[in-house]
Amino acid sequence: MAPAARDDWVVRVPASSANLGPAFDALAVALDIHLEVVPGGAQSAPETHPAVRAFRGAGGVGPITVRVRFPGGRGLGFSGAARVGGLVAAYAQHDRALEPARARILHAAGELEGHFDNVAASLFGGIVAVAGGHAVRVPLPRDLAVVVWIPDRETSTPSARRLLPDRVSFEDASFNVGRTALLVAALAAGDDAALRVATEDRLHQDRRLARAGDTRRAMDAALGAGALAAWLSGSGPTAAALVDPARASAVAAALPPGGRAEILSIATTGATVTRDEG
Repeated sequence: MAPAARDDWVVRVPASSANLGPAFDALAVALDIHLEVVPGGAQSAPETHPAVRAFRGAGGVGPITVRVRFPGGRGLGFSGAARVGGLVAAYAQHDRALEPARARILHAAGELEGHFDNVAASLFGGIVAVAGGHAVRVPLPRDLAVVVWIPDRETSTPSARRLLPDRVSFEDASFNVGRTALLVAALAAGDDAALRVATEDRLHQDRRLARAGDTRRAMDAALGAGALAAWLSGSGPTAAALVDPARASAVAAALPPGGRAEILSIATTGATVTRDEG
């Protein structure tokens, strides 16, 4: 006889910022703002919600409520976090252990999302490199902050991807491969001086930023105020900057009007399940 479904859990999943400049679909950082999934609720999520679809696909039953601490459609990994949250919620409901299942959840969430970078960061936390279905956290020798500039408009990921070319030159591909390798090495070594060059990109940012001049200005302002690196967060329109925590307030203050600046920590813990004692 199958065990009864549990209803005493809370799933908590961090947001994420992907690409980090040159590492298109290959690197993402988990951010310390969260999405929560809980059972039941008077305002339960509709069946079309990505968290609910993931929950149903993994065998979840009954209604769930999704509480979001960050906006969707802004390049902060909302749909990826929601899908991870729904899958983890199904495991929590049926009292299945999360840790042995993370690799399976990564595969399922990535298949639903269509790419693996955001879901890997939300699932594992930290800065994560992902390729070929494998996800590995990049070791960070010191604390770093992420300052984000979030404008009050949305970007559709499918429409943003349609701006990208079907082919790129060998020179541009080599440029991005080199920058991505340098970025991973600089992060792991704590080489702050290399980060600005390491986040240069020739594959996607210029085409997307051509329609988001305010985001480009926010990135330039962050770098001018002392950020170590800046990039278009996911498909945008959010700008993100990697910052020494001591400079975070100054960088946030330098960002232009038209968007909300937030100083965030890197979420060192990915998706979690806790038992609701209330």
